[in-house]
Amino acid sequence: MIKLFDLKKEAAAKAGDPDGKKKVAAGSIRMQKDLSELKLEKGVTMDFHNGKDDIMNFKIKIKPNEGIYKNGTFVFDFKIAANYPHEAPKVRCETQIYHPNIDMEGAVCLNILREDWKPVLTLQSVIMGLQFLMYDPNPDDPLNKEAADMLIKNKQQFEHTVRRTLQGSGLIVGSKQYAFPKLI
Repeated sequence: MIKLFDLKKEAAAKAGDPDGKKKVAAGSIRMQKDLSELKLEKGVTMDFHNGKDDIMNFKIKIKPNEGIYKNGTFVFDFKIAANYPHEAPKVRCETQIYHPNIDMEGAVCLNILREDWKPVLTLQSVIMGLQFLMYDPNPDDPLNKEAADMLIKNKQQFEHTVRRTLQGSGLIVGSKQYAFPKLI
């Protein structure tokens, strides 16, 4: 069982206060708890790109082993606010992707990151939600309306377009042209 007092002391020690007298942000304590309980599935890795001491900023890589986005590697940047869990994590997809729920600038449309966020949700919930988006895109709640329309009207064409973009082909969306990195 994790004891909250021990987490506070541990966080204080990492912040350079071995006696635990400095105030530690509640978000940092909650993140330590979430990280201690985190179980990453196969194909999911976590990178603390600012060093292990900065647990509020990290990247998650998801490499689906099935579905439309199979074998691609998708990087999501997480920024956790000091008042976490009262505020949802800020998540952006750094990998350019043709996806109904991720726009061309990397914004992610996942209900638990917006209106359905509740403090009882954990980092595990968010990562699982992102994995689910990679396995089963949701055209009913899109950020990329063109991709959603194509998925609804012609799933085969959508899958073909995704495969082409995963292989590095460019794509014209509206009046903009996008160059996709080769992911597989």
